[in-house]
Amino acid sequence: MRIVPINSAKEGSFLGKTLFDDDGRVLLREGVKLTNILITKITHHKINTIYIKDEYSSIEIEDIIKPQLRQKAIKSVKDTFLSFNKPQGLKGSSYVAKQAFNEAKERDIQFHKMSEVALELMEELTTKKALLIDLVDIKSMDNYTYQHCVNVAVLSLIIGLHLKFSKDELYELCIGAILHDIGKVFIPKELINKPGKLTDEEFTEMKSHTFRGYDYMKNSPEISAPARIIALQHHERYDGRGYPEGRRGTEINKLAKVVAIADVYDALTSDRPYRSAMCPSEALELIMGGGETQFDFKMVQVFSSIVVPFSVGTLVKLNNNIIGVVLENNLGFPLRPILKMVESAKVINLFTELDMVIIGIVYNLD
Repeated sequence: MRIVPINSAKEGSFLGKTLFDDDGRVLLREGVKLTNILITKITHHKINTIYIKDEYSSIEIEDIIKPQLRQKAIKSVKDTFLSFNKPQGLKGSSYVAKQAFNEAKERDIQFHKMSEVALELMEELTTKKALLIDLVDIKSMDNYTYQHCVNVAVLSLIIGLHLKFSKDELYELCIGAILHDIGKVFIPKELINKPGKLTDEEFTEMKSHTFRGYDYMKNSPEISAPARIIALQHHERYDGRGYPEGRRGTEINKLAKVVAIADVYDALTSDRPYRSAMCPSEALELIMGGGETQFDFKMVQVFSSIVVPFSVGTLVKLNNNIIGVVLENNLGFPLRPILKMVESAKVINLFTELDMVIIGIVYNLD
């Protein structure tokens, strides 16, 4: 099984993993034989990558969390965000107090549900024996914000576990990561989905999602101060060039530092209206290059030792033009996995074959 862009999927191949629509309902089940009509249907749902089964890789790839939990988490995030985006009711003075009360009650109900999801994610990940960041998943452009929040929470938890955070810290980290972008419900959708570069005024508006999210959550007893701080500070940068307050180094909350790395990695490896997804290995190299400038260097070291830029089953091209399929990843050396050559079936370990390097991912061999 391997993941490919939908424009590289071919009629006659088999779907490797079940696809869901924006509401979490099954769109196409695992194992279905793809036709051009089905490929067009997938494209219509703005799903840009899919898993396929073919002759190059028979390895089964499991998500780092159960598919049912992922879909539940995405739906919960979506319901939470949409509940805060509902049209306002009547504005007459006799309705103001009641409306404010109802909105606060709805807010706290949704935040409580998010807390339950955070606990489930924690329980799922803390029982894993080996935790590597292999988060090349299927994303929909329309559901990006909700999927992104779940991915950032999972990534952050894995980093936090390797940093040996306490149980309480892991919980605060998870709930804060899930809700780190809640302030975007107050930003116009046309601005968030703008395909081109933002103007200075638009970027100022976009940056306001940090303190707007913080302000919205600070009145809820369901969300603690550390979780709120994550929403406020996840765009701060180690050298002080971030926003909204230009904090630097130790002035930035350590949980927010973790979420900053997870947020950037998932964003870079996702398709957005203004650019295509970056190869995970390129995203990793950018983050590694940002140690001590954008990100906390020690956290980058941990992140770079556990991330998997080339998932098992990925076809890759070496600097000698040989094509191989990834069989296994070497812990601590993410850019040097174990490969099986497509033509010769010879197995090589890039950890020992230092004259060979991966120069790119291959999707079709035709």
